[in-house]
Amino acid sequence: MLSVSQLCRCSQSVRFAQSKLLASGTRNSFRTTNVISRQLITHSNKGNSYKGLRLSDLLKPQNIIVRFCSNAPKPSPKSSKAVGYWLLGCSGMVFTAVVLGGVTRLTESGLSMVTWKLTGEQMPRTDEEWQREFEKYQQYPEFIYKNQSMTVSEFKWIWYMEFAHRTWGRAIGAAMFLPAAFFWARGYLDKSMKMRVAAYCALVGAQGLMGWYMVKSGLEDRFQGPSDVPRVSQYRLAAHLSLAFILYTGLLSGALRMLRPFPTATALQTLKELKTVTALTHTVKAMAFLTAVSGAFVAGLDAGLVYNSFPKMGDDWIPDDILAFTPALRNVTENPTTVQFDHRVLGTSTLLLTSALWLLARRAPLSPAARRVTHALGAMAWLQVSLGILTLLHYVPTPLAASHQSGSLVLLSLSIWLMHEIKLLKYIPK
Repeated sequence: MLSVSQLCRCSQSVRFAQSKLLASGTRNSFRTTNVISRQLITHSNKGNSYKGLRLSDLLKPQNIIVRFCSNAPKPSPKSSKAVGYWLLGCSGMVFTAVVLGGVTRLTESGLSMVTWKLTGEQMPRTDEEWQREFEKYQQYPEFIYKNQSMTVSEFKWIWYMEFAHRTWGRAIGAAMFLPAAFFWARGYLDKSMKMRVAAYCALVGAQGLMGWYMVKSGLEDRFQGPSDVPRVSQYRLAAHLSLAFILYTGLLSGALRMLRPFPTATALQTLKELKTVTALTHTVKAMAFLTAVSGAFVAGLDAGLVYNSFPKMGDDWIPDDILAFTPALRNVTENPTTVQFDHRVLGTSTLLLTSALWLLARRAPLSPAARRVTHALGAMAWLQVSLGILTLLHYVPTPLAASHQSGSLVLLSLSIWLMHEIKLLKYIPK
């Protein structure tokens, strides 16, 4: 079989005569070359004229393997590393934003800034400016129904928290858009990476808009009930967190593709020994994401404060008020008891699946790197559940709760990394 490694513009219609190609060089007593010319020899016989056929139609019946190449220059390894480290840095910034956002939520600072500007709000500098900013805050439900006794100095602290979160979000936008334009213009991105980067930029923009849309839900005068507490919509909070997790997942996956690329001149194979491990890794990744989203509903409804015992919820395994709302489907996202119960079930299920993955991976033909990531993933699952239990038993203190939210992102990161390592094992030389 003749192996042809490169063939350019082979989709053009050409005239040819079967099995006659211009070639030079020697390989296995047959004269050939690494790069085959597009020039073809045709028979002079009038009856043997082949018109309008493509070169691929000639090569297929001759058992010739062809890799079609493009004229576009491929990014160099050095430029690929630069793109990879850029994506990795952006993913780290998103990780920090998730942690900072969690602390902002836990300290109830998110509704302190009642206006939003695309280019950013100006920080008050004089006492008069701070007083005007405080007077704006006094017109909204959180102050009217909850913080009537708040002083200007106390207001400054929560304002700084929200200001830091918004400023960091805008820094992510700058770190994403400006290098993206540079890498795109310099040709550092191939076609698939251009699509990924465009999606990352769109997600960054959507995340910023969703953040303000979420804050607006807490500024609306809709808290008229005696037990109503001014807070943002749990649905918008979950959407805001979900977008952050999706963006983080994409950035980390893209960074791994650039920094630990799949080998060239290889074929993707399906390895029977890794089928179960691959399926379980995908499942753990999905469960980690779903559990984190359910945690957003817990935070949005302050559901971590309704039953502060474990493993039972009060005196029961299943509380009596788990279906208190009608219709029943409302309980899943609006009943604090049901939301906490669901989060417990999802967290425990993720732990069991991760433990099963760790046990199966011990007998699977993994690389040393994949095996180390598997050990880290198993340990992180147990640590994450422990942090959740401690957060619950201690009535959601800010340090523990923030650590628990960060742990969910670490667990997701390890599952993404493990999936990439498993994919690397499936690429074998042709």
